[in-house]
Amino acid sequence: MKATDIFVKALEAEGVEYVFGLPGEENIDFLNSLRTSSIKLILTRHEQAAGFMAATYGRLTGRAGVVLATLGPGATNLVTAAAYAQLGAMPMVMITGQKPIKSSKQGRFQIVDVVDMMHPLTKYTRQIRGADSIPAHVREAFRVAEDERPGAAHLELPEDIASDMSDMPVIQKSLFHRAIADNRSIEAAASMIEDAACPVLLLGAGANRKQTCGRLQSFVEKTGIPFFSTQMGKGVVDERNPLFLGTAALSDHDFLHRAIDHADLIINVGHDVVEKPPFFMKKNHCKVIHVNYVTAPIDPVYYPQLSVIGDVADSIERLSETIKPQRSWNFSYLLAVKKKLETHLQERAEDSHFPMYPQRLVADMRKVMPDDGIIALDNGIYKIWFARNYKAHQPNTILLDNALATMGAGLPSAMAASLIFPEKKVVAICGDGGFMMNSQELETAIRLSLNIIVIILRDNAYGMIKWKQTQMGFADFGLDYGNPDFVKYAQSYGAYGHRIATSDELEPLVKNCFTEPGVHVIEVAVDYADNDRILNKEIRTLSQSFD
Repeated sequence: MKATDIFVKALEAEGVEYVFGLPGEENIDFLNSLRTSSIKLILTRHEQAAGFMAATYGRLTGRAGVVLATLGPGATNLVTAAAYAQLGAMPMVMITGQKPIKSSKQGRFQIVDVVDMMHPLTKYTRQIRGADSIPAHVREAFRVAEDERPGAAHLELPEDIASDMSDMPVIQKSLFHRAIADNRSIEAAASMIEDAACPVLLLGAGANRKQTCGRLQSFVEKTGIPFFSTQMGKGVVDERNPLFLGTAALSDHDFLHRAIDHADLIINVGHDVVEKPPFFMKKNHCKVIHVNYVTAPIDPVYYPQLSVIGDVADSIERLSETIKPQRSWNFSYLLAVKKKLETHLQERAEDSHFPMYPQRLVADMRKVMPDDGIIALDNGIYKIWFARNYKAHQPNTILLDNALATMGAGLPSAMAASLIFPEKKVVAICGDGGFMMNSQELETAIRLSLNIIVIILRDNAYGMIKWKQTQMGFADFGLDYGNPDFVKYAQSYGAYGHRIATSDELEPLVKNCFTEPGVHVIEVAVDYADNDRILNKEIRTLSQSFD
């Protein structure tokens, strides 16, 4: 059997549904083997977008997404997607081509050392040097990518190896059970929680697993301990819960940070320092319990006093069974902070000012989205507003990246979500800068007959950096640009193009777009003029004055 036939059969044995990517000359054998497979090829217009789609597939399913690219420029175009998956703990397997390694008549043309390039960006990277080793390499790449902490893996298949012959059978996935935390750590954690005066629960990206979410809900219900989330932990427990204190959208000086500073114990479930830290231990002298699949690397801002290492769902269930809620716990200060935060979140939520204020945008999107509807955010200043103001009702219903925090991922992520969950309402929300980085994928979305809405927030500038520029006292310089007519741009691809002229138009327009199948692009002018005043000054002043 030809090597690429074995490779594809190995992917089938892993349960692969899609291969996202852009093949090249060195992948022709692989492409031909894929042609007769049950696996569907999702041809994209850029390798980076294919990588974002594969990573999002991994994030939403827990199974490694697969992306295909050729050698040289195709492989280098995957670098950002590799870092996106690796830092964001999204299981993904990359397959790249390469020139023949036994003999070559083209010298060093297009050759870069892709395996070496991928070393710092992946958990596993190998060049396949013989057809007989393909089953083992594929199984190992998937095992490593999907094992906690999930991430990226990479396999390079040279052109001459791809056409080799072998009779090696594929290796089937084996059953395994994750190790569980030892009883001593569970008992020690329970004791620390019971002895605390004001414990608080932190939910990070690693808590976002199907079994863990339900058990955390039960933990909160039994103990009555208030909780907050990181940006990538949003929705792990329904944020309409009266014990939800908010999301750490800002690094410091928000209402939430007053609650964190008041707590004497943080039960950290699933967060590590790859996500932007929601608190700094050098400033906050409370104790920290680290509940995760893996131990925490010690960092100047994070050095937990106790670690509970093992399957997180099991750890939370056993903690919930062991802990006895204490009458001495006093959460009155935390809940008073929450009340002040909720009042602040309502400001401008119904303001009719146009261009739209971000607070009104977030409020209207929360009204129109169903509980299981998915919002995929690109990276920009609006991400802070959504992380802080948008309450997620279910896990994985607001996809944002606060690990690599890359631009250009919003549209591909929404496309992957729609492909996986065609019955759900899916909206990509992108700044005009981030959207234009992968806007060509509108053609892919239309070709795949996806039903998505793409909201482009137009401010004609790199708004996040403008905010930072103002925050640091620098002059406004070097961040403004022009934009196409987004309505005509969408229509040129065959999508529906819309533009609102008043803030009151957005909510009914999104509702109407949900009823009309296809790809809808909505241009929304936004007003970020108060970003510095509110995010840098007002929130700091109001939260510091709270007592």
